[in-house]
Amino acid sequence: MRKVQKIALQSQALWKRLTSIFKDDWMIDDYPIRVRFQNPAEPLNESRRKLIPWIAFVVNRPVMSGTGNTRNAALEELLKNFDQFKATKPSLPRPGTKVPIEFAASARVGQHSERAKDFLKRVLGIDSAWISDQSSLWDFHCDQTNEFLTDEIRRIYGVDVSDITNGNLADIFDRILASRVVPAMPR
Repeated sequence: MRKVQKIALQSQALWKRLTSIFKDDWMIDDYPIRVRFQNPAEPLNESRRKLIPWIAFVVNRPVMSGTGNTRNAALEELLKNFDQFKATKPSLPRPGTKVPIEFAASARVGQHSERAKDFLKRVLGIDSAWISDQSSLWDFHCDQTNEFLTDEIRRIYGVDVSDITNGNLADIFDRILASRVVPAMPR
């Protein structure tokens, strides 16, 4: 993003912050919003992941966003997400303020820290990754199914997890632990 754009967005955020002082109940229109076109490239293969061309988000709060095939669809999804957030939180951050990213809970996967390291290396073929209790096999590939990975888990750990269709890693780690068939990592 160019320096001029950053200054413009932060100026908009400052203005929204100043005007929010006179209100107690903030709506989506009280927040600085940016809408942009992402220019999706044609996929080279049949991936299940598709880049959605439009994104709308609250400035200084990139996790409060919406996407869509049109500018209006992205704004509508942002409004829906904002309304859901507002309905579940006792208070909202002041418009224009920076809000730190909140990471999902990781207590369940934390109980399997050594197993998770082993799993990442042997099943997913990566040295490290931050995973939460919501992390899934789906987060690590673009295929249409998890079949390749569930086959790897069966081969490596001797455990069938194909019925865990959401691919939740915490559930998979629990299943591996319950089977008590965890071969040592080859040296």
